[in-house]
This record gives sequence, structure tokens and C-alpha cells, in this order.
Amino acid sequence: MWKFIVKRVLLAILIIVLGSLVCYAIIRCMPTSYVEKVARERASRPGSPSYKVILEALNAHYGMDTDIFTGFLQWGGKALRGEWGESWFYNLPVTERFSQVIWYSVSLNLITLFFQVITCIPLGILAARKQYSKMDYAITVVALACISLPTFFLATILKYIFSIQLGWVDLYGIVGRYHNQLNAWGQMLDMAQHMILPIVTLVMLNLGGLMRFTRTNMLEVLNADYIRTARAKGVPEKRVINHHAFRNTMIPLITYMSYLIPSIFSGSLITETLFQIPGIGWTAYQSMVGGDIPFAMFYMVFLTVLTQVSLVVADIMYAVVDPRVRVN
Repeated sequence: MWKFIVKRVLLAILIIVLGSLVCYAIIRCMPTSYVEKVARERASRPGSPSYKVILEALNAHYGMDTDIFTGFLQWGGKALRGEWGESWFYNLPVTERFSQVIWYSVSLNLITLFFQVITCIPLGILAARKQYSKMDYAITVVALACISLPTFFLATILKYIFSIQLGWVDLYGIVGRYHNQLNAWGQMLDMAQHMILPIVTLVMLNLGGLMRFTRTNMLEVLNADYIRTARAKGVPEKRVINHHAFRNTMIPLITYMSYLIPSIFSGSLITETLFQIPGIGWTAYQSMVGGDIPFAMFYMVFLTVLTQVSLVVADIMYAVVDPRVRVN
């Protein structure tokens, strides 16, 4: 087992290095030079050095005056030491800005994942057990409707109904107008109220995929020979479903769930932008539009690392659930 884990971790490290190199090369090959843009902006400030001096300093600082491979090695050496640079768009150290916004996205997506799992998996199992019944058709229609809805359309409809017509929640933002005048409990409730619509939006958008995935895999398991054998031996239906069938459905579910870990920390860019939630998705979007190379590089490497971590965790869970993975 340990040999399997070590091999998988070493492979993940190699992929992270190669992925970071690709991200760095893409940014270096972009036709528009954001370094020149920043140099012009800084040179226009009163008392600043000339444009040429600032441009040379920026190119030297970010390794832009060398070839791509050498520049990547210089950038990678600083990154390993925790020197990610200063965000050009926010005028803060990259890691400081990241720490300010990441927990909004984590809270939003963890709550979404919780409601998604407790809703989708039971409904998917129910639809598989009652295949071609009215319940199965109803669940399928709901799932397909959720898959088909665009984010901006669903968010707009929800805001129109619950914010404009009913006035139950605010249109956007993470806190209300009188947030600073509330006590600690009131501030927490205020933020929770502003999270309702974004969470409902994300749950509805992600409802269909996991539900259909669970139903499809459960149907495949329920039609297996060992399930028919268990039923023929008189095993109670509840034990057949929960112990025999669902355990073997977990392997493809682990594959699906492993990709949800990066989404928790990467943020929901469109949803956060529509509701103006200052999470990592909305922040990364603003920095990329503003040509913030340091934050963009940090964000992309962060997603690469997070994806590899989730896949390593998924592989280890495979080995726990199915011992044949360890043998192979």
C-alpha cells in the first residue's frame, strides 16, 4: 500500500511541475504585454522613474528578460521559497489577498457539496430502484432541467423572485448595509442570508449530474449476477441495496467526487461574479482581466496542485474500497 502511495505522489509532483511550466509558457507567449501596461501606469505617477527603468526592473524581477525555461526556473525557485510576488491589481502580496478571499469560496462550496451529496445520492438510488416508474421519470426530468439551465439565467430568475418580488434577500453582496452595527451573531446571520441564493443556485446547477451518475451506476450494479443471487438467497432488500450494491457503486462515485475537491477551493467564478461574492473565483477573474500576472500564476498553480491532490486521494480511496487496485 505504501509503495503504491509513494509512486502516485511522485507522479503527481511530476505532473504539477510540467503543468506549472505550461501555465508559465502560455503567459509568457501572450501577445499583449501586461508588464508594459503596468510599467506605463507606474511611470505616469508623480515622482516615478522613467518607463524604461520601470520596465527593465519588472522584466528582471519576473524573469521576463530571459528565455522561457530559465525564467520558469527563476520563478519556480522563488515560488518554492514562498515568494509569490505582489498582486498588481490589488497592490497586496498574492498570498495575503488569497487568504482574504479563499474562505468565502470554501464556505460556499462546502455547504453546496453537503446539500448536493445528501440530495443527489439518495435520489439517484431511489430512481434506480424504481426504474421506469413515475418517480424515476420525475427525478430524471428534474435532473435534466437542472443540467440544462445556464448559470446566469437561473441566478437572474432567483434574484427576480426572492430579491425583487418578495424582498426576502438582498440582490448581491456578502453583507448588508448595517452589517457593522450588528453583534457577532447578527453578522453571522447576515452573511448566511446573503449566501442563500448563491448556494441554491449552485445546488440546482450541480443536482442533475451527480443524480444521473448515481442512477446509472446503481442500475449497472443492481443488474449484476451477485445481486440476483443475494435476493434469491433471501437477503433483505435493504441490506442488498445498502451493503452489497452501494459499496460497488462507490468506486465510480469516488471518481466523480474527486473532481469536486478542486471546485470547492477554486470557487464558482460565474456565480460569485453574478452575486458579487468576494471569493477566489471572482477575485481571480478580476485579476486576470486586469492583467495581474503574479496572482494569475499563483491561482493556476494552486488549481494544478489541488487537482493532483484530489486525484491522489481518489486513488488511495480506490485502494481502500477495492483491494484489486493495490494488487494491480
